[in-house]
Amino acid sequence: MISEKELLAKVPTQLYIGGQWVDGSAGRTIDVTDPATGDTIATIADASPEDGIRALDAAVAAAAEWAATPARARGELLRSAWELLRERADEFALLMTLEMGKPLAEAKGEVTYGGEFLRWFAEEAPRIMGRYGPNPEGTGRMIVTQRPVGPCFFITPWNFPLAMATRKIAPALAAGCTVVIKPATLTPLTTLYFVKLLEEVGVPAGVVNVFTTSTSNAVSEPIIRDPRLRKLSFTGSTPVGRALLEQAAQGVLRTSMELGGNAPFIVFEDADLDAAVDAAMLAKFRNIGEACTAANRFLVHADVAEEFTRRVTERVAAMKVGRGTEEGVAIGPLIDDKAVAKASELVADAVAKGATVTTGGSKVDGPGTFYQPTVVSGVTAASDILREEIFGPVLAISTFTDEADAVRRANDTEYGLVSYVFTKDLARGQRMIDQLETGMMGLNVGVVSNAAAPFGGVKQSGLGREGGLEGIHEYLDTKYTLTPMS
Repeated sequence: MISEKELLAKVPTQLYIGGQWVDGSAGRTIDVTDPATGDTIATIADASPEDGIRALDAAVAAAAEWAATPARARGELLRSAWELLRERADEFALLMTLEMGKPLAEAKGEVTYGGEFLRWFAEEAPRIMGRYGPNPEGTGRMIVTQRPVGPCFFITPWNFPLAMATRKIAPALAAGCTVVIKPATLTPLTTLYFVKLLEEVGVPAGVVNVFTTSTSNAVSEPIIRDPRLRKLSFTGSTPVGRALLEQAAQGVLRTSMELGGNAPFIVFEDADLDAAVDAAMLAKFRNIGEACTAANRFLVHADVAEEFTRRVTERVAAMKVGRGTEEGVAIGPLIDDKAVAKASELVADAVAKGATVTTGGSKVDGPGTFYQPTVVSGVTAASDILREEIFGPVLAISTFTDEADAVRRANDTEYGLVSYVFTKDLARGQRMIDQLETGMMGLNVGVVSNAAAPFGGVKQSGLGREGGLEGIHEYLDTKYTLTPMS
Protein backbone atom coordinates (compact mmCIF):
# COMPACT_ATOMS: atom_id res chain seq x y z
CA MET A 1 0.00 0.00 0.00
CA ILE A 2 1.19 3.51 -0.77
CA SER A 3 2.74 5.42 2.12
CA GLU A 4 1.20 8.62 3.48
CA LYS A 5 4.17 10.66 2.27
CA GLU A 6 4.07 9.17 -1.23
CA LEU A 7 0.33 9.77 -1.51
CA LEU A 8 0.46 13.37 -0.37
CA ALA A 9 3.22 14.03 -2.92
CA LYS A 10 0.78 13.00 -5.70
CA VAL A 11 -2.05 15.32 -4.64
CA PRO A 12 -2.28 18.72 -6.43
CA THR A 13 -2.03 21.81 -4.26
CA GLN A 14 -2.95 24.43 -6.88
CA LEU A 15 -6.17 25.69 -8.44
CA TYR A 16 -7.43 23.95 -11.59
CA ILE A 17 -8.78 26.51 -14.05
CA GLY A 18 -9.31 26.02 -17.78
CA GLY A 19 -7.33 22.79 -17.83
CA GLN A 20 -4.28 24.25 -16.05
CA TRP A 21 -3.00 23.84 -12.49
CA VAL A 22 -2.15 27.36 -11.33
CA ASP A 23 -1.28 29.26 -8.16
CA GLY A 24 -3.71 31.72 -6.65
CA SER A 25 -3.29 35.26 -8.00
CA ALA A 26 -2.80 36.73 -4.51
CA GLY A 27 -0.02 34.28 -3.60
CA ARG A 28 -1.74 33.19 -0.37
CA THR A 29 -1.84 29.61 0.91
CA ILE A 30 -3.89 27.44 3.29
CA ASP A 31 -2.54 24.74 5.61
CA VAL A 32 -4.46 21.45 5.71
CA THR A 33 -4.15 19.52 8.99
CA ASP A 34 -4.71 15.95 10.15
CA PRO A 35 -7.36 16.22 12.91
CA ALA A 36 -5.96 13.11 14.61
CA THR A 37 -2.59 14.75 15.23
CA GLY A 38 -2.93 18.45 14.49
CA ASP A 39 -0.02 18.17 12.06
CA THR A 40 0.01 20.06 8.76
CA ILE A 41 -0.15 17.55 5.91
CA ALA A 42 -0.35 19.92 2.92
CA THR A 43 -0.25 23.57 1.95
CA ILE A 44 -2.59 24.56 -0.87
CA ALA A 45 -3.43 27.62 -2.94
CA ASP A 46 -5.83 30.20 -1.49
CA ALA A 47 -8.00 31.65 -4.25
CA SER A 48 -8.97 35.30 -4.55
CA PRO A 49 -12.27 36.62 -5.96
CA GLU A 50 -10.44 37.18 -9.27
CA ASP A 51 -9.48 33.50 -9.34
CA GLY A 52 -13.10 32.50 -8.78
CA ILE A 53 -14.26 34.57 -11.75
CA ARG A 54 -11.48 33.11 -13.89
CA ALA A 55 -12.81 29.65 -13.03
CA LEU A 56 -16.30 30.72 -14.08
CA ASP A 57 -14.86 32.24 -17.28
CA ALA A 58 -13.37 28.84 -18.11
CA ALA A 59 -16.63 27.01 -17.43
CA VAL A 60 -18.56 29.46 -19.59
CA ALA A 61 -16.04 29.18 -22.44
CA ALA A 62 -16.30 25.37 -22.44
CA ALA A 63 -20.09 25.20 -22.02
CA ALA A 64 -21.27 25.15 -25.64
CA GLU A 65 -18.83 22.51 -26.83
CA TRP A 66 -19.44 20.27 -23.83
CA ALA A 67 -23.23 20.56 -24.22
CA ALA A 68 -22.84 19.52 -27.87
CA THR A 69 -20.69 16.48 -26.95
CA PRO A 70 -22.68 13.31 -27.60
CA ALA A 71 -24.29 11.88 -24.48
CA ARG A 72 -22.58 8.55 -25.02
CA ALA A 73 -19.18 10.24 -25.06
CA ARG A 74 -19.96 12.09 -21.83
CA GLY A 75 -21.09 8.84 -20.26
CA GLU A 76 -17.95 7.00 -21.35
CA LEU A 77 -15.75 9.61 -19.67
CA LEU A 78 -17.68 9.16 -16.43
CA ARG A 79 -17.36 5.39 -16.80
CA SER A 80 -13.60 5.74 -17.25
CA ALA A 81 -13.45 7.92 -14.15
CA TRP A 82 -15.30 5.25 -12.17
CA GLU A 83 -12.91 2.57 -13.35
CA LEU A 84 -9.82 4.61 -12.48
CA LEU A 85 -11.30 5.51 -9.09
CA ARG A 86 -11.71 1.79 -8.36
CA GLU A 87 -8.07 1.22 -9.24
CA ARG A 88 -7.03 3.97 -6.82
CA ALA A 89 -9.54 3.15 -4.11
CA ASP A 90 -6.88 2.60 -1.45
CA GLU A 91 -5.26 5.94 -2.24
CA PHE A 92 -8.50 7.90 -2.02
CA ALA A 93 -9.50 6.11 1.18
CA LEU A 94 -6.19 6.88 2.88
CA LEU A 95 -6.35 10.50 1.74
CA MET A 96 -9.81 10.96 3.28
CA THR A 97 -8.66 9.40 6.52
CA LEU A 98 -5.68 11.74 6.68
CA GLU A 99 -7.56 14.98 6.08
CA MET A 100 -10.93 14.20 7.66
CA GLY A 101 -10.18 11.52 10.28
CA LYS A 102 -12.73 8.82 9.47
CA PRO A 103 -11.60 5.19 10.02
CA LEU A 104 -9.97 3.67 6.96
CA ALA A 105 -12.68 1.02 6.57
CA GLU A 106 -15.34 3.74 6.39
CA ALA A 107 -13.24 5.75 3.96
CA LYS A 108 -13.09 2.71 1.68
CA GLY A 109 -16.87 2.52 1.90
CA GLU A 110 -17.10 6.14 0.80
CA VAL A 111 -14.93 5.43 -2.23
CA THR A 112 -17.39 2.73 -3.27
CA TYR A 113 -20.40 4.94 -2.56
CA GLY A 114 -18.92 8.01 -4.27
CA GLY A 115 -17.88 5.95 -7.26
CA GLU A 116 -21.41 4.70 -7.77
CA PHE A 117 -22.53 8.21 -8.73
CA LEU A 118 -20.01 8.12 -11.58
CA ARG A 119 -21.25 4.74 -12.75
CA TRP A 120 -24.96 5.60 -12.32
CA PHE A 121 -24.82 8.88 -14.21
CA ALA A 122 -22.54 7.41 -16.88
CA GLU A 123 -25.53 5.18 -17.61
CA GLU A 124 -28.08 8.00 -17.31
CA ALA A 125 -26.34 10.34 -19.78
CA PRO A 126 -27.58 8.57 -22.94
CA ARG A 127 -31.07 8.19 -21.46
CA ILE A 128 -31.92 11.88 -21.45
CA MET A 129 -35.11 11.96 -23.49
CA GLY A 130 -38.04 14.15 -24.46
CA ARG A 131 -41.36 13.36 -26.11
CA TYR A 132 -43.29 14.06 -29.30
CA GLY A 133 -46.97 13.87 -30.11
CA PRO A 134 -50.13 15.70 -31.12
CA ASN A 135 -51.72 18.26 -28.83
CA PRO A 136 -55.21 17.40 -27.48
CA GLU A 137 -56.91 19.75 -29.94
CA GLY A 138 -55.28 18.09 -32.93
CA THR A 139 -54.04 21.42 -34.27
CA GLY A 140 -50.32 20.85 -33.81
CA ARG A 141 -47.54 18.58 -32.63
CA MET A 142 -45.73 19.05 -29.34
CA ILE A 143 -41.98 18.52 -29.09
CA VAL A 144 -40.53 18.41 -25.55
CA THR A 145 -36.75 18.38 -25.24
CA GLN A 146 -34.22 18.52 -22.41
CA ARG A 147 -31.14 20.72 -22.52
CA PRO A 148 -28.33 21.40 -20.02
CA VAL A 149 -28.99 24.31 -17.67
CA GLY A 150 -25.50 25.73 -18.25
CA PRO A 151 -22.50 26.55 -16.03
CA CYS A 152 -22.84 25.29 -12.45
CA PHE A 153 -21.22 26.27 -9.15
CA PHE A 154 -20.85 23.64 -6.43
CA ILE A 155 -19.98 24.20 -2.77
CA THR A 156 -19.24 20.94 -0.95
CA PRO A 157 -18.79 20.12 2.76
CA TRP A 158 -15.88 18.55 4.64
CA ASN A 159 -17.52 15.38 5.97
CA PHE A 160 -17.76 13.29 2.77
CA PRO A 161 -15.08 14.87 0.59
CA LEU A 162 -15.32 12.37 -2.28
CA ALA A 163 -19.01 11.47 -2.35
CA MET A 164 -20.18 15.07 -2.14
CA ALA A 165 -18.02 15.93 -5.16
CA THR A 166 -19.08 12.95 -7.29
CA ARG A 167 -22.75 13.35 -6.32
CA LYS A 168 -22.76 16.81 -7.91
CA ILE A 169 -20.15 16.57 -10.66
CA ALA A 170 -21.38 13.30 -12.17
CA PRO A 171 -24.97 14.36 -12.99
CA ALA A 172 -23.82 17.78 -14.18
CA LEU A 173 -21.34 16.30 -16.63
CA ALA A 174 -23.83 13.65 -17.71
CA ALA A 175 -26.38 16.36 -18.50
CA GLY A 176 -23.86 18.43 -20.48
CA CYS A 177 -23.12 21.15 -17.91
CA THR A 178 -19.73 22.62 -17.03
CA VAL A 179 -18.66 23.01 -13.43
CA VAL A 180 -16.84 25.19 -10.91
CA ILE A 181 -16.42 23.46 -7.55
CA LYS A 182 -15.25 24.83 -4.21
CA PRO A 183 -14.45 22.09 -1.68
CA ALA A 184 -14.37 22.77 2.05
CA THR A 185 -11.12 24.28 3.33
CA LEU A 186 -10.90 21.62 6.04
CA THR A 187 -10.84 18.70 3.55
CA PRO A 188 -9.87 19.95 0.08
CA LEU A 189 -7.29 17.34 -0.89
CA THR A 190 -9.69 14.57 -1.91
CA THR A 191 -11.53 16.85 -4.35
CA LEU A 192 -8.27 18.14 -5.80
CA TYR A 193 -7.07 14.57 -6.32
CA PHE A 194 -10.40 13.61 -7.88
CA VAL A 195 -10.30 16.52 -10.32
CA LYS A 196 -6.80 15.39 -11.29
CA LEU A 197 -8.32 11.96 -12.01
CA LEU A 198 -10.93 13.56 -14.26
CA GLU A 199 -8.14 15.36 -16.10
CA GLU A 200 -6.33 12.03 -16.59
CA VAL A 201 -9.34 10.30 -18.14
CA GLY A 202 -9.75 13.11 -20.66
CA VAL A 203 -12.44 15.46 -19.39
CA PRO A 204 -11.84 18.53 -21.60
CA ALA A 205 -10.26 21.72 -20.31
CA GLY A 206 -12.74 24.08 -18.69
CA VAL A 207 -15.44 21.48 -18.16
CA VAL A 208 -14.46 21.02 -14.49
CA ASN A 209 -12.68 23.76 -12.54
CA VAL A 210 -11.76 23.77 -8.86
CA PHE A 211 -10.59 26.40 -6.43
CA THR A 212 -9.87 26.39 -2.70
CA THR A 213 -10.15 29.48 -0.55
CA SER A 214 -10.09 30.66 3.04
CA THR A 215 -12.48 33.52 2.20
CA SER A 216 -15.44 31.52 0.94
CA ASN A 217 -18.08 34.24 0.85
CA ALA A 218 -15.81 36.84 -0.74
CA VAL A 219 -14.90 34.46 -3.58
CA SER A 220 -18.24 32.69 -3.95
CA GLU A 221 -20.65 35.62 -3.95
CA PRO A 222 -19.34 37.24 -7.17
CA ILE A 223 -19.71 33.88 -8.92
CA ILE A 224 -23.27 33.41 -7.66
CA ARG A 225 -24.26 36.93 -8.68
CA ASP A 226 -22.67 36.63 -12.13
CA PRO A 227 -25.47 36.46 -14.76
CA ARG A 228 -23.60 33.78 -16.70
CA LEU A 229 -24.02 31.24 -13.87
CA ARG A 230 -27.19 29.14 -14.19
CA LYS A 231 -27.06 26.61 -11.36
CA LEU A 232 -25.99 26.56 -7.70
CA SER A 233 -25.71 23.39 -5.63
CA PHE A 234 -24.73 23.51 -1.97
CA THR A 235 -24.38 20.92 0.78
CA GLY A 236 -23.91 22.29 4.29
CA SER A 237 -25.66 24.05 7.13
CA THR A 238 -29.13 25.56 6.87
CA PRO A 239 -28.03 29.09 7.90
CA VAL A 240 -25.41 29.17 5.13
CA GLY A 241 -27.93 27.70 2.70
CA ARG A 242 -30.39 30.49 3.44
CA ALA A 243 -27.72 33.12 2.77
CA LEU A 244 -26.79 31.47 -0.53
CA LEU A 245 -30.44 31.31 -1.59
CA GLU A 246 -30.71 35.06 -1.05
CA GLN A 247 -27.67 35.60 -3.29
CA ALA A 248 -29.02 33.17 -5.90
CA ALA A 249 -32.38 34.96 -6.02
CA GLN A 250 -30.91 37.89 -7.97
CA GLY A 251 -30.15 35.69 -10.96
CA VAL A 252 -33.13 33.35 -10.41
CA LEU A 253 -30.67 30.46 -10.36
CA ARG A 254 -31.66 26.83 -10.39
CA THR A 255 -30.68 25.68 -6.90
CA SER A 256 -30.14 22.41 -5.09
CA MET A 257 -29.73 22.67 -1.32
CA GLU A 258 -28.88 19.72 0.90
CA LEU A 259 -28.95 21.29 4.34
CA GLY A 260 -29.11 20.31 8.01
CA GLY A 261 -30.86 17.37 9.61
CA ASN A 262 -32.30 16.29 12.94
CA ALA A 263 -33.17 12.69 12.19
CA PRO A 264 -35.51 10.80 14.53
CA PHE A 265 -34.85 7.09 15.11
CA ILE A 266 -38.10 5.58 16.40
CA VAL A 267 -38.09 2.16 18.08
CA PHE A 268 -41.58 0.76 18.73
CA GLU A 269 -42.37 -1.86 21.35
CA ASP A 270 -42.70 -4.62 18.73
CA ALA A 271 -39.36 -3.90 17.04
CA ASP A 272 -36.71 -6.54 16.45
CA LEU A 273 -34.25 -5.17 19.03
CA ASP A 274 -31.26 -6.97 17.54
CA ALA A 275 -31.91 -5.32 14.19
CA ALA A 276 -32.68 -1.96 15.83
CA VAL A 277 -29.44 -1.94 17.82
CA ASP A 278 -27.37 -2.95 14.78
CA ALA A 279 -29.01 -0.19 12.76
CA ALA A 280 -28.58 2.34 15.56
CA MET A 281 -24.83 1.79 15.50
CA LEU A 282 -24.78 2.50 11.78
CA ALA A 283 -27.25 5.37 11.79
CA LYS A 284 -25.51 7.14 14.66
CA PHE A 285 -21.80 6.33 14.46
CA ARG A 286 -21.20 6.09 10.72
CA ASN A 287 -18.65 8.76 9.82
CA ILE A 288 -18.10 9.42 13.57
CA GLY A 289 -21.63 10.81 13.71
CA GLU A 290 -20.59 13.64 11.40
CA ALA A 291 -23.29 13.11 8.80
CA CYS A 292 -26.48 14.99 7.96
CA THR A 293 -28.23 11.61 7.84
CA ALA A 294 -27.01 10.62 11.32
CA ALA A 295 -29.75 9.66 13.76
CA ASN A 296 -29.99 12.60 16.14
CA ARG A 297 -32.93 11.75 18.41
CA PHE A 298 -33.62 8.19 19.54
CA LEU A 299 -37.29 7.92 20.46
CA VAL A 300 -37.72 4.52 22.12
CA HIS A 301 -40.94 3.02 23.46
CA ALA A 302 -40.92 2.85 27.26
CA ASP A 303 -41.50 -0.92 27.21
CA VAL A 304 -38.18 -1.59 25.48
CA ALA A 305 -36.17 1.51 26.39
CA GLU A 306 -34.22 -0.07 29.26
CA GLU A 307 -33.15 -3.09 27.19
CA PHE A 308 -32.36 -0.97 24.12
CA THR A 309 -30.24 1.37 26.26
CA ARG A 310 -28.39 -1.54 27.86
CA ARG A 311 -27.55 -3.09 24.51
CA VAL A 312 -26.38 0.08 22.78
CA THR A 313 -24.37 1.11 25.83
CA GLU A 314 -22.55 -2.21 25.77
CA ARG A 315 -21.79 -1.85 22.06
CA VAL A 316 -20.72 1.80 22.29
CA ALA A 317 -18.48 1.23 25.31
CA ALA A 318 -16.53 -1.34 23.29
CA MET A 319 -15.79 1.02 20.36
CA LYS A 320 -12.10 1.75 19.85
CA VAL A 321 -11.10 5.40 19.57
CA GLY A 322 -7.97 6.43 17.67
CA ARG A 323 -6.40 7.58 14.44
CA GLY A 324 -8.35 6.22 11.51
CA THR A 325 -5.32 4.41 10.07
CA GLU A 326 -4.98 2.21 13.16
CA GLU A 327 -6.32 -1.36 13.13
CA GLY A 328 -9.77 -1.79 14.65
CA VAL A 329 -10.52 1.90 15.17
CA ALA A 330 -14.26 2.66 15.01
CA ILE A 331 -14.22 6.30 16.13
CA GLY A 332 -11.71 8.74 14.69
CA PRO A 333 -11.25 12.39 15.60
CA LEU A 334 -13.91 15.01 15.14
CA ILE A 335 -13.08 17.56 12.48
CA ASP A 336 -11.90 20.34 14.82
CA ASP A 337 -11.98 21.76 18.35
CA LYS A 338 -15.34 23.45 17.71
CA ALA A 339 -16.95 20.08 17.04
CA VAL A 340 -15.57 18.67 20.29
CA ALA A 341 -16.78 21.68 22.22
CA LYS A 342 -20.27 21.37 20.72
CA ALA A 343 -20.57 17.69 21.67
CA SER A 344 -19.39 18.48 25.20
CA GLU A 345 -21.87 21.34 25.59
CA LEU A 346 -24.84 19.34 24.32
CA VAL A 347 -24.10 16.42 26.66
CA ALA A 348 -23.59 18.75 29.63
CA ASP A 349 -26.88 20.51 28.90
CA ALA A 350 -28.75 17.20 28.67
CA VAL A 351 -27.31 15.99 31.97
CA ALA A 352 -28.14 19.29 33.67
CA LYS A 353 -31.76 18.81 32.55
CA GLY A 354 -32.09 15.28 33.91
CA ALA A 355 -30.36 12.87 31.52
CA THR A 356 -27.85 10.17 32.47
CA VAL A 357 -24.59 9.35 30.70
CA THR A 358 -24.36 5.54 30.48
CA THR A 359 -20.99 5.51 28.73
CA GLY A 360 -18.50 8.10 27.45
CA GLY A 361 -19.34 11.75 27.83
CA SER A 362 -15.89 13.32 27.78
CA LYS A 363 -13.23 14.75 25.53
CA VAL A 364 -10.23 12.46 25.03
CA ASP A 365 -6.97 13.97 26.32
CA GLY A 366 -3.90 14.19 24.15
CA PRO A 367 -3.21 15.34 20.59
CA GLY A 368 -6.07 15.42 18.13
CA THR A 369 -9.74 16.34 18.42
CA PHE A 370 -11.25 13.18 19.90
CA TYR A 371 -14.51 12.76 21.82
CA GLN A 372 -15.59 9.53 23.48
CA PRO A 373 -18.46 7.62 21.87
CA THR A 374 -21.33 8.41 24.21
CA VAL A 375 -24.81 7.24 25.18
CA VAL A 376 -27.14 9.60 27.07
CA SER A 377 -30.45 8.19 28.34
CA GLY A 378 -33.52 9.82 29.83
CA VAL A 379 -33.13 12.96 27.74
CA THR A 380 -35.87 15.45 28.57
CA ALA A 381 -37.86 17.56 26.13
CA ALA A 382 -36.14 20.83 27.08
CA SER A 383 -32.66 19.56 26.18
CA ASP A 384 -30.75 21.31 23.40
CA ILE A 385 -29.53 17.95 22.11
CA LEU A 386 -33.04 17.21 20.80
CA ARG A 387 -33.18 20.43 18.78
CA GLU A 388 -29.63 20.88 17.49
CA GLU A 389 -27.73 18.70 15.05
CA ILE A 390 -25.10 16.90 17.15
CA PHE A 391 -22.60 16.04 14.40
CA GLY A 392 -20.64 13.83 16.76
CA PRO A 393 -20.61 10.35 18.36
CA VAL A 394 -23.38 10.96 20.89
CA LEU A 395 -26.51 8.77 21.02
CA ALA A 396 -29.34 10.52 22.88
CA ILE A 397 -32.35 8.47 24.06
CA SER A 398 -35.85 9.67 25.02
CA THR A 399 -38.90 7.51 25.67
CA PHE A 400 -42.52 7.54 24.49
CA THR A 401 -45.62 5.44 25.10
CA ASP A 402 -48.02 6.55 22.35
CA GLU A 403 -47.60 6.27 18.56
CA ALA A 404 -49.23 9.61 17.89
CA ASP A 405 -46.90 11.30 20.38
CA ALA A 406 -43.88 9.68 18.75
CA VAL A 407 -44.94 11.07 15.37
CA ARG A 408 -45.60 14.52 16.84
CA ARG A 409 -42.20 14.62 18.50
CA ALA A 410 -40.42 13.29 15.41
CA ASN A 411 -41.99 16.04 13.29
CA ASP A 412 -41.40 18.77 15.88
CA THR A 413 -38.39 20.25 14.11
CA GLU A 414 -37.65 22.69 11.30
CA TYR A 415 -35.67 19.94 9.59
CA GLY A 416 -36.92 17.03 7.50
CA LEU A 417 -34.08 15.14 5.87
CA VAL A 418 -34.38 11.51 6.99
CA SER A 419 -36.12 9.37 9.60
CA TYR A 420 -35.65 5.81 10.82
CA VAL A 421 -38.44 3.55 12.10
CA PHE A 422 -38.30 0.07 13.62
CA THR A 423 -41.49 -1.96 13.89
CA LYS A 424 -42.73 -5.38 12.81
CA ASP A 425 -46.22 -3.99 12.16
CA LEU A 426 -46.55 -3.37 8.41
CA ALA A 427 -49.62 -1.19 8.83
CA ARG A 428 -47.78 0.96 11.34
CA GLY A 429 -44.81 1.15 9.00
CA GLN A 430 -47.10 2.46 6.25
CA ARG A 431 -48.55 5.02 8.65
CA MET A 432 -45.03 6.22 9.39
CA ILE A 433 -44.27 6.57 5.67
CA ASP A 434 -47.38 8.72 5.33
CA GLN A 435 -46.96 10.79 8.50
CA LEU A 436 -43.26 11.47 9.05
CA GLU A 437 -42.22 14.77 7.46
CA THR A 438 -38.90 13.76 5.91
CA GLY A 439 -37.62 13.42 2.38
CA MET A 440 -36.18 9.98 3.11
CA MET A 441 -36.99 7.17 5.51
CA GLY A 442 -35.36 3.95 6.61
CA LEU A 443 -37.96 1.34 7.60
CA ASN A 444 -36.12 -1.31 9.62
CA VAL A 445 -32.79 -0.23 8.11
CA GLY A 446 -30.11 2.14 9.39
CA VAL A 447 -28.52 3.40 6.16
CA VAL A 448 -30.58 4.78 3.27
CA SER A 449 -28.08 6.46 0.93
CA ASN A 450 -27.75 4.97 -2.54
CA ALA A 451 -26.71 6.49 -5.87
CA ALA A 452 -29.82 5.03 -7.51
CA ALA A 453 -32.15 6.74 -5.01
CA PRO A 454 -33.22 10.39 -4.75
CA PHE A 455 -31.36 11.99 -1.81
CA GLY A 456 -32.83 15.12 -0.25
CA GLY A 457 -35.11 16.61 2.36
CA VAL A 458 -38.16 18.75 3.02
CA LYS A 459 -38.78 21.83 5.17
CA GLN A 460 -35.46 23.51 6.03
CA SER A 461 -33.43 20.44 5.14
CA GLY A 462 -33.25 21.59 1.56
CA LEU A 463 -34.46 21.76 -2.02
CA GLY A 464 -34.05 19.35 -4.90
CA ARG A 465 -32.75 15.79 -5.08
CA GLU A 466 -29.37 14.23 -5.78
CA GLY A 467 -29.00 10.73 -7.20
CA GLY A 468 -31.59 8.46 -8.73
CA LEU A 469 -33.64 9.15 -11.83
CA GLU A 470 -34.40 12.56 -10.36
CA GLY A 471 -30.76 13.63 -9.98
CA ILE A 472 -29.95 14.39 -13.59
CA HIS A 473 -33.08 16.53 -14.03
CA GLU A 474 -31.65 19.05 -11.56
CA TYR A 475 -29.22 19.91 -14.40
CA LEU A 476 -31.68 19.97 -17.31
CA ASP A 477 -34.10 22.61 -18.57
CA THR A 478 -37.29 21.52 -20.31
CA LYS A 479 -38.10 23.15 -23.66
CA TYR A 480 -41.50 22.84 -25.36
CA THR A 481 -41.95 23.53 -29.08
CA LEU A 482 -45.24 23.50 -30.99
CA THR A 483 -45.29 22.81 -34.73
CA PRO A 484 -48.34 22.91 -37.00
CA MET A 485 -50.09 19.67 -37.87
CA SER A 486 -48.84 18.59 -41.29
